[in-house]
Amino acid sequence: MSSGRDFWSRRRAEVEAEEQALEAHVVEAEVAKLEERPDEEILAELNLPGPEALESADAVRDFLKAELPQRLKTRALRRLWRLNPLLANLDGLVDYGEDYTDAATVIENMQTVYQVGKGMVTAFIEDEEDGAETVDEVPAEEEVEEIEAEEEEVPLIASAHPVPLPDPEPEPTAMPQRRMRFAFDTA
Repeated sequence: MSSGRDFWSRRRAEVEAEEQALEAHVVEAEVAKLEERPDEEILAELNLPGPEALESADAVRDFLKAELPQRLKTRALRRLWRLNPLLANLDGLVDYGEDYTDAATVIENMQTVYQVGKGMVTAFIEDEEDGAETVDEVPAEEEVEEIEAEEEEVPLIASAHPVPLPDPEPEPTAMPQRRMRFAFDTA
């Protein structure tokens, strides 16, 4: 007798699955028909307000339960983002919320001192055969203007005595490398 019971249980489950598939097919057909129609006509037929007129999260939830095309549901979700203060106002703790591109500050013909495998170069060395000088740091435009203004003001005096240059700051000594030591209790 148990085999008869199993048969009818399986048959009942198959009939329920067929009914659910038929209902899903009918809903898909209705939504497909709605996709072809304009939004205002669909909303008037179903007595629903426009997605932009929704005033609460509950109204958005009810709107999303209705059989509507995805484009209307997307508009309702956009409205929800503006309604809920937790969703609408970012707190600044979003890791990737900022614009990390420099598209607004790009200068034509901008060059970089970054070299692949070497990183940022701190000194520019021009071809020594031409007798060019070595520059340790590239000054900003404002600093260049100040330097040029100072050069105009100071007259050059030829002197037989060399002017001593200030001593450069001593280079910092490297910290000794420390090794970590681990001890394990064997008991």
